[in-house]
Amino acid sequence: MVSPPEFQHDPVMVAEIAEIAADLSPGTFADLTLGGAGHGVAVLDANPELELFGVDQDDLALAAAGERLERFGPRATLVKTRFDGAGTALVDAGHEVISGFLMDLGVSSPQLDIADRGFSYHNDGPLDMRMDTGQQRTAADVVNNYSFGELVDVLSAYGDERHCKRIAQAIIDGRPFTSTTQLATAIADSLPAPVRRKSTGHPAKRSFQAIRIEVNDELAILGGTLDTMIDMLDTGGVGMVLTYHSGEDRIVKDRMRRVIEAGVPAGMAPTSDYRWSWRGARTPSDSEVEENPRARSARLRAITRVGASGPGLGAP
Repeated sequence: MVSPPEFQHDPVMVAEIAEIAADLSPGTFADLTLGGAGHGVAVLDANPELELFGVDQDDLALAAAGERLERFGPRATLVKTRFDGAGTALVDAGHEVISGFLMDLGVSSPQLDIADRGFSYHNDGPLDMRMDTGQQRTAADVVNNYSFGELVDVLSAYGDERHCKRIAQAIIDGRPFTSTTQLATAIADSLPAPVRRKSTGHPAKRSFQAIRIEVNDELAILGGTLDTMIDMLDTGGVGMVLTYHSGEDRIVKDRMRRVIEAGVPAGMAPTSDYRWSWRGARTPSDSEVEENPRARSARLRAITRVGASGPGLGAP
């Protein structure tokens, strides 16, 4: 059965992720950002001895994923929760140790393209940006209620926006905002003309990214979630994270490095139960970026557990 046309999404670096999954030991693979299950399907096809535990907070994504994964029967389990609830959900389901996990921190194409979701600076829609439409805080709350200082902090920390003060002042001056294109226009107009001309993509791209991250607490919950999932890896298990923003990538790199270098003096050989799966971050091929421009900023990092595994965080 084909997934609903409104949730078609090209998964990023799917070939690389499937290749890694193919070599994992039998067990549970946790996809903490299931989306439309593009990665999940590839993982199950690549390794028939894996079961998928898919997590997402978006009802539309879960519905699409359920249809795509139907052919795998009991090999696929879907749970609605934010990714910071995945560890508890896994333990509650009896999966205290896992063979691998994936976090794809990007926004799915349908979330960007469906105007009513409020993620897009191209398509006019309400200022929403909620991954879980049941939560209270929306982009309108951030844009219309945050102070100048709070807006500057969000734009700088989550968008790497050099012109955060100009944009924050433009938002303050233009309130109230009710639509995405209204906000995008105000942001673009606040930037110096040379900056607008040199922008790769829409001038409001970084600001919209920053507001989305703030609305959904994405970076606030990332570090703790990574700690939990890394601890749950079985021996030989691999944890993979796809990031699209320097703030995300710094957190992922730092958390993985801390585990790998735990208690090891500088310059000494690693003695922890974990290793980098490869040096640095992998990026999409030129051909993938050409076919899917949204993959351009993706970076894939991974950690492998090489020592003995415990019962997993949250277990007695």
